Amino acid sequence: MEFLSEHFGLLRYEPEQVILFPEGLPAFEEEREFLLLEPPSMAPVIFLQSLRRPDLAFITLPVRRIEPDYRFTIEPEDLVSLGLPEGEPSEAAADLLCLAIVTIAATEPPTANLLAPVVINMKTRRARQVIQSGSDYSHRHPLVLPEEETSCS
Repeated sequence: MEFLSEHFGLLRYEPEQVILFPEGLPAFEEEREFLLLEPPSMAPVIFLQSLRRPDLAFITLPVRRIEPDYRFTIEPEDLVSLGLPEGEPSEAAADLLCLAIVTIAATEPPTANLLAPVVINMKTRRARQVIQSGSDYSHRHPLVLPEEETSCS
């Protein structure tokens, strides 16, 4: 299959690579099918490219790259949506990819949404944005950028 992305050009993919958000994403409920794009030169950045809108690609980072001790809770309805058994989420944890959507504004430092991470069951290819109610995490967690290297001789 092929999809022409505004940001990445022509993408060729197999149907089993598609990530399905059964309920869409908050504020993007119509967007249900995405591809994960991981350009090696931009690691650890992972893009979530919509397969409906060529102009829509979310910038994400694995939550543990932002906050190494990140902890989150998955409610029973989230487990069902992700295709996980209700009582044993810890057994399926190895199949989960947890990403934070990054916001980049022209006049402010970049932030990551740790309050509502995108959780993807890589085994079932089902995903959901999981809101962490009662959490101390922020939807505008500041990202610490590595200091630029200067070339001084």
